[in-house]
Amino acid sequence: MDKVAIVGCAQTKYEAEKIDQTISELVFEVVKKLHNELGITNDDVGCVITGSNDFNDGRTIANMAIQDAVGSVRKSESRVSGDGAFAFVYGAMRILSESYDTVMVVSHCKCSEVDQYLVNNTIFDPYYQRHLGLDQISSAGLMANMYMNKYGVTEDQAARVVVKNRKNALNNPYAHLQKEVTLKDILNSKMMAYPLKTLDFPPFSDGAVAMLLAKEDVAKRMTDTPIWLKGYGSCTDAYYLGNRNMTDLIGLELAAKEAYRMAGISNPIENLDVCEVSENFSIHELMIYEALGLCEKGEGGKFIESGETQMNGSIPVNPSGGVLSSNPAMANGLIRVAEIVLQLQGKADRRQIPNAKTGLAYGMNGICSQGNCVLIFGGD
Repeated sequence: MDKVAIVGCAQTKYEAEKIDQTISELVFEVVKKLHNELGITNDDVGCVITGSNDFNDGRTIANMAIQDAVGSVRKSESRVSGDGAFAFVYGAMRILSESYDTVMVVSHCKCSEVDQYLVNNTIFDPYYQRHLGLDQISSAGLMANMYMNKYGVTEDQAARVVVKNRKNALNNPYAHLQKEVTLKDILNSKMMAYPLKTLDFPPFSDGAVAMLLAKEDVAKRMTDTPIWLKGYGSCTDAYYLGNRNMTDLIGLELAAKEAYRMAGISNPIENLDVCEVSENFSIHELMIYEALGLCEKGEGGKFIESGETQMNGSIPVNPSGGVLSSNPAMANGLIRVAEIVLQLQGKADRRQIPNAKTGLAYGMNGICSQGNCVLIFGGD
């Protein structure tokens, strides 16, 4: 048995502060919504895979606090302490191994409950690097500087990513930030870590996402629009930033090549209809274009200027608005998967890409794309 499908998905509205909901209530919202949409009960779910982070949830083995909310009491349940895309892979493996017929995958994050800069600082080596104050802002600035100096990419080109994604988010009812910004707004916003400014970064968001995976015969019984996993690749780069090539996303390149090989993708521009990628800052998306083979090395800036990644371009990227519009940190990768599912099912409403048949979702762990997960999906 070598096929696994997504039969349905559910998301919350992403917001700055869901103060009226506990983490359990937040998770229960999407799980119950998905049950109702698919007409299933908890008895129809074989096992549950969750994705979260102890630091963000504020307790050790945080998944134990949501077992009743995700319906995993007296069921097999495992947690991925990281990005939701990796939780999806874990869930898919449970089905591909023939261990279960159905798997619920849930990812959540309430960024409002903890200082995200402190959380990200803990990623770094505690003896030598953490004391320097490194976090996602300062490390992104280092990467952006090296990339721009090597390839001559401009701040104006990077700002176009923000303009595109924030405009796309206007069509996404789940998006946190739903307000257009101009190049002038971005370039004049407060400097955070040169050359990156406030609007080059995403907000911090609260939210959750859930989806049900099923083996082939079960998937076809549960929905008329199953979305099939066609290819997968992952690669983890060096832990220390100084041991990495900071101007090129080598780990993502290798992950993409493996996913393309598995899915039979020979030319991503021609073979893919839509991409949803986890861009943690504006210049990051330009680097992702290159690593995914959408353009040549160093051409990311020119590629955004060409308009090819716009909604009406040859390869739309982040029609949902991406991470720059909604950023519940641990859930970002699973959100990318959910958005691709909606596109391929033809249910993406105002953000729908016409005739989308094949899509790519990219999630990442760690700082500056240390861990990379690329997933290719297709409909029937």
